[in-house]
Amino acid sequence: MNSRVEQSRGTSSGDIVKYALALLLVVAGVFAFYWFDGQWPAPARVLAVAAGVIAGAVVFLTSGKGVQTREFLSETRFELRKVVWPTRQEAVRMTWVVIIAVIIIALILAGFDTVIQWLLRLFLGQ
Repeated sequence: MNSRVEQSRGTSSGDIVKYALALLLVVAGVFAFYWFDGQWPAPARVLAVAAGVIAGAVVFLTSGKGVQTREFLSETRFELRKVVWPTRQEAVRMTWVVIIAVIIIALILAGFDTVIQWLLRLFLGQ
């Protein structure tokens, strides 16, 4: 676990400008996709959107929250290396257990539903 205590700092004006620029780049990519409909081939328009998203992500990652995001992703990757993943056989076995449990619970609920319907018909005289 991370034992560092993070100080709560306000968002700087430079970060706000970076957030706005990142959003503007993404919007510009989407705008280009629709603006050049019929003028550019579809793959070029999709690349315009991808370029806008990538450029926006790069600008965001240079902001304060972007640094925190990169740190979080780095720590997550480190933690994922520690995970002991199940083998294929274990995963298949557990999947079958879940499927069988769901079927059994569904049958029990269907039985409850049938009994409740029967009791309601009995009490209502239908």
